[in-house]
Amino acid sequence: MSASFTLPQLDERVLSTLHADGTRRWMDPRPVHGRMYWRRLVVAWSLIAVFSVLPWLRVHGKPPILLDMMTRQFTFFGTTFRPTETLLVAVLMAIVFLGVFLATALLGRVWCGWACPQTVYLEFLYRPVERWIGGGRGRQVPGWRRVLVYAVFLVLSAHLANTFLAYFVGTDRLVRWTIGNPAAHPTAFAVFAVVTGLMLFDFAYFREQLCTLVCPYGRLQSVLLDRDSLIVAYDPRRGEPRGALARRKGRSDAGAPPGQCIDCSWCVQVCPTGIDIRNGLQMECIHCTQCIDACDAVMDRTRQPRGLIRHASQRGIAGEDRAGFRWRVAIYATSLAGLVVTLAMLLANRQPTLAEQVRLPGINFAQTQTGRIRTPLRLLLENRTDAARTYRVSGMADVELADPLAGVQVPPSETRTVDLAVITDASSFHRGSRTGWLQVIDDQDRAIRVPVAIVGPFGGGR
Repeated sequence: MSASFTLPQLDERVLSTLHADGTRRWMDPRPVHGRMYWRRLVVAWSLIAVFSVLPWLRVHGKPPILLDMMTRQFTFFGTTFRPTETLLVAVLMAIVFLGVFLATALLGRVWCGWACPQTVYLEFLYRPVERWIGGGRGRQVPGWRRVLVYAVFLVLSAHLANTFLAYFVGTDRLVRWTIGNPAAHPTAFAVFAVVTGLMLFDFAYFREQLCTLVCPYGRLQSVLLDRDSLIVAYDPRRGEPRGALARRKGRSDAGAPPGQCIDCSWCVQVCPTGIDIRNGLQMECIHCTQCIDACDAVMDRTRQPRGLIRHASQRGIAGEDRAGFRWRVAIYATSLAGLVVTLAMLLANRQPTLAEQVRLPGINFAQTQTGRIRTPLRLLLENRTDAARTYRVSGMADVELADPLAGVQVPPSETRTVDLAVITDASSFHRGSRTGWLQVIDDQDRAIRVPVAIVGPFGGGR
C-alpha cells in the first residue's frame, strides 16, 4: 500500500527569483537610462578602470595591493606585511568591514548597488553585451548570436580571471605564465581555468542568485540598518491607492482621492532582482536605484512631481520625525576611529626587523667545567625592509653567548633562523628556567632587545 504525497501549493513566491513551484524565475530587467543610471555608470566604469590598472602600478617598486599567497606576504601601498604581523592585518580588515557597516547604517546598501563587483560587472558589462549582441535573455534570437554572446562572455571572464589573479600572484609572474607554455606551470593554469569557469558560471548563469541566495549581506541588513538609514523606498502616502482605473475615474473604489502610482509596474520590470519596491524594504533589494529612474520617467510623462520612489529613511517615508541621536552610528563611527588610530600607532611603531625566540625541539642544557650553564636557543630574524640586512647578536647583562656569532645576512622581506647557545650562572635559575635578554643589531646600528626563556637546572645549581 502506497500513499501519494502532494506538495503544498503556495499562493505567492517565497523569493523574487523563484516561481511558486520552486523553479527559477529568470531575470531580464528592462533597461532604463535616468539620472541615477548615468551616475552609477560613471562610478562603475571608474571602479572597473581602477580594478584593471591597479595591479600594474608600482609604489616604492611594489604593487599597491598584492596578496601573495605563495610567499605569504600582504603588500598594501608600498608596505609589505608578513604572517608574523597578524595584528596589523587584522586591524586593517576590521577597518574595512566596520567601514562597510557604517556606510550601510548611513546610506543603506550603497555597496551592493554601486560598488560591489557582482553588480558592477553584471549590470555594466555582461548584460549590456548580451543586449547588444543578442537582444537580451528573453528575446528570440538566432543560435549563432547566442553562441557569440557566450564567446564574448568567455573572453571577458578570462580577462577578469587574469586581473583577479594578478592581485594574488603579481603581474610579473602572471605575464610569464600567460606567455609561457601551460605545461610548464600546470597548477597555475588550472587555477586560471577554474577562476575563469567560475566567473563565466556566475555572470552568464547564476547572476542575481549570488545576491539573493548566497551573499549574507542582504540578511545582515536588518542588523546594520535602522529606521533613519537612507534606503530606496516607495512613498505609499503619495502612491496609494494605485491603479490606472482609479485615475481615470478620478477616485478610488473606496471613494478616496487617487494615488499618484498608476500601477504601470515599471519599477518591477527594471529591478535586477525582480522585487516590487512598493512592498517595502526587502532582503533582495540591492538599492541599485533603477526603480527610481523608471518611476521618475513615469512621473514626468504623467506630469506629476518626481520622488514617488526615492532615497529616504523609513521614518521619513512614514512621516515621522528623525531620531535625535543614533547610537548605532555613534558606536560604528567611534569604533572605526579607534581602529584607525590603532592602525596608525602600529604603523608608526613598526620595527624594520622582527627578532624573537622560537621553540627549539629537544632543548637541553649542560654544565660547563666552570659550573655555569650552557643552553641552546633559536632566534627568528625577519627583515621587513626592502634591502638586504646583516645582523649580529650579543648578550646582555648576565647572559653571554657561548660562541662568537658572525654576521647573519637576511634578504629583503625574508626570514632566517639562527641557532646559538648562551652561558648563564647556575644560581640564576628558579624551578628550572629563567628569563634573559639578547641584543640584535643590524648593519645600520639599529638595536633590538629580545627577551628569551632559558632552560636550566631545577634547583638553581644547589
